[in-house]
Amino acid sequence: MNFQKGKTMLQKIYHLHALSALHVGTGQSVGVVDLPIARARATQLPLVPGSALKGVLRDELASEGRNQNVNATAHKTLFGPESTTEDDLHAGALSVGDAHLLILPIRAFHGIVAFASCPFILKRYARDLGILPSLPTLGEGEAALPQNSALKYQNKILLEDLDLGVIADAGQAESWGKRIAEALYPQAKDWRDEFQHHFTILPDSVFSFLADTATEIRARVRIDDKTRTVATGALWYEENLPAESVLWGVLGISRSRNSAYPKTPEDLAPLLPTEANIQIGGKHTVGRGLCRWLLG
Repeated sequence: MNFQKGKTMLQKIYHLHALSALHVGTGQSVGVVDLPIARARATQLPLVPGSALKGVLRDELASEGRNQNVNATAHKTLFGPESTTEDDLHAGALSVGDAHLLILPIRAFHGIVAFASCPFILKRYARDLGILPSLPTLGEGEAALPQNSALKYQNKILLEDLDLGVIADAGQAESWGKRIAEALYPQAKDWRDEFQHHFTILPDSVFSFLADTATEIRARVRIDDKTRTVATGALWYEENLPAESVLWGVLGISRSRNSAYPKTPEDLAPLLPTEANIQIGGKHTVGRGLCRWLLG
C-alpha cells in the first residue's frame, strides 16, 4: 500500500509478525491466568497498543548505527523532545495506531498449523487498505481454503477440537492468502507459498472462540535456592499470543512541528524502516516479543 495523502497527514499500513510468543500485558485477569494479554474492550480480540509500539520504534531509531538517516534532529522531529525542559517543545510528527490481530495460528490435525482469519477482521483490514473486500459466505461449521491447501482432509479442516466443512469460495481465500503473504514476505516466494497453503478463513464466531481459547498459557515459577522447590507465592500463569501471529495497524506522519527541521510528511516518511526485527512487550529476557516490523 502506498502512502495515502490526507489534508495534513500521510497514512500507511504496518504489520507485526511474531517470531516468538508475544506478551503485551494490561489485560484484565480472569480465572487462572494471572498475566493476560491486552485485548480490545468491545471485541475482546488481542491487540498491541500503539503507545507500546511507538516507544519501541523510538528506541530502535535512537540506537547508534540502526538508521544512518535519523540523526538527533530528525529523531526529535519524529517522536518529539524527550524532556519537557527543552526550549523548543513540540509534538512529534509520528502517530502510531494500535496493532490489531490479523492472523492467529491454530493447531491443525492435518497440515500442522492453520493461519486463520475471519470475515470481521478482513473487512476491517480491507477498510484500512482502502479496498473493497470480497469474502466468502460461511455457515457456522464451515471454512474457506485456498486451492492446494495443506489443511484439507476429506473435505474438512480439523482445528483443535473443531471439525469444519470446506466450502467452495470462488477464490476469495486464495486472494486473501496471496495478499497477506505478499505483505509478510515480499522477497521470499517459498515462504509466501507456505503461508498460502496454511491460510484459512473461519466464521466470526469460531474465530472469536479460538481467540479466547487458543492463545498460549505458560506456567512460570521461581525456585527457592535452599529447598529447591517453588518459592511461596512464586507460581503464576502468563498468556501469550503464539509465535507466527500477525497483527496490523495504521500509522500517520504529519508535517514537522520542529522549527529547526521544517520537513513535509513526504520528507519524513523515508526515515522509518521498511523492515526490522524489534522486541515488544514484557518478558523479553525469556525470549518473548521478538517480531518482524514491516511497513507498507
